[in-house]
Formats: sequence, structure tokens, C-alpha cells
Amino acid sequence: MIHVRVLKIGGRPQQDPAVLDALRLAWLAAPGSFVLVHGGGDELSTLQRAFGREPQFIAGRRVTDDADIDLVRMTLSGAANKRLVSALADARAVGISGEDGGVLRAVRTSDQALGRVGVPAASDPALLRLLLSAGHLPVVSPVAQSTEDGGAYNVNGDDAAAAIAVGLGASELVLVSDVAAVLDHGAPLASLTAEDARAMIADGRASGGMVPKLDAALLALARGVPRVRIGNLTAIHSREAGTVVHAAAFEGSPQ
Repeated sequence: MIHVRVLKIGGRPQQDPAVLDALRLAWLAAPGSFVLVHGGGDELSTLQRAFGREPQFIAGRRVTDDADIDLVRMTLSGAANKRLVSALADARAVGISGEDGGVLRAVRTSDQALGRVGVPAASDPALLRLLLSAGHLPVVSPVAQSTEDGGAYNVNGDDAAAAIAVGLGASELVLVSDVAAVLDHGAPLASLTAEDARAMIADGRASGGMVPKLDAALLALARGVPRVRIGNLTAIHSREAGTVVHAAAFEGSPQ
């Protein structure tokens, strides 16, 4: 197992200079210690509207047709990715997408109405390991190569980060959000079992953007990642910050 973490930051935390500073300092303190996966949904919605296309969602997932997938590439693999690379220049950041080098391969989601939206099927860690060994910080957009037709799929950033963590054999997956921890009736949780995570999703205590984060945590744990944390920028440099989801608490496979 390579002792590296996978960190995922969403579109909103990317706009916070403090998050970028935390990422830069974490890398400079321990070069080669993590891979960064990013989202960018708000920026994608803005671009869609600029092209006269109103964003549509089904159960929280963005409908992505054949025309939209090029906008996804433009936003996530283009503008958002390169902006992060520029901000992390001191860390020798290199921007890639999941389409590069087989880093992320996906199959179409079971809901055909979503169009070119995929679910991760595999992640080849070779390119990421090459970049890490050369002292570069990989910055990865969650656009995946289709295993079915060679095209691209839009993949949820949390799911993409979980799949990459599994492929790397990462020691930890950290999902960086704009909240300090998973909340249960407004109270922050220091730790969470997989069983409790599933219950929170089922009964609605987890909602909105927290649901895909918990789903991704369950996926990563089920496939061998020993530790997942969900928190804000403090979780980048403090191993005790945020909500810890322990692999030891996991029993069975996510449904």
C-alpha cells in the first residue's frame, strides 16, 4: 500500500483562499503525500446558462447530455482545474482529468435519463504514482473515460475521489466541505459507523450534498480504504478534525 491520502474539495471550498493556503502548506510540509480531486458544479451551472442551457437535476445528480459533456470538460478539466494548478504552483501541481492515463473509468449510471453521467468502475494509479514520485501534486477533475464507448462521463466528485483512493490503496480519503463535520440534528459528530451513515441517509438526517459524501465514504470503506474523514479546511492538516468514518465499523457491502 502506498501511504498517500486522497483529498477532495468541492467548488465552493475552492473559492476560499484559506483552503488553497492549507493545501499548499500541507503539500510543502510533506511532498508526495496526497492527490487532490476537485469538483466545480456551481461554475458548470453558470457556463450552461451562458450557453442557454438551464441545468437540470434528478435526485441531486446533474443531467448531462451529449452537448453538456463538452461543457463539463471545459469547466472541470479546463477552467476549474487550471485555476487550481495555478494557485498551487508552489506545490508543482499538474492538472489532469480522470480521462488521462485511465485514472478514472466509468460505466453509465442505471438512470438513463441522466445521460452521460457515470459511476466509477476502475482507477489505474500508474500516472498518479508517476507524478507523485517526481514530486508533483496531481490535481484531478472528475471526468471519466467510458468503458463502453470511449467517450466521457460526468462523475460525482466524491465518488471519483473514492474510486481513486481505492485504486491507489490510499491510507485515507478526506472529503473537504464547507461544514466542519457531519451533523446529526445540528450536532457535529466526531465519528460515525457505516451502519449509522446508512441510517442517516435512509431517514433523511443526511441531506443535500452530505448524501453523496456518505455514499462515497461507504464505497471507499467497502473496497479497502481504511479511513475516511468529512470536514472543512481544518481536516486538511489535522488528522483529528471532522467526522471520522472508520473501516473497522464497516460490515458487509453498501446496498
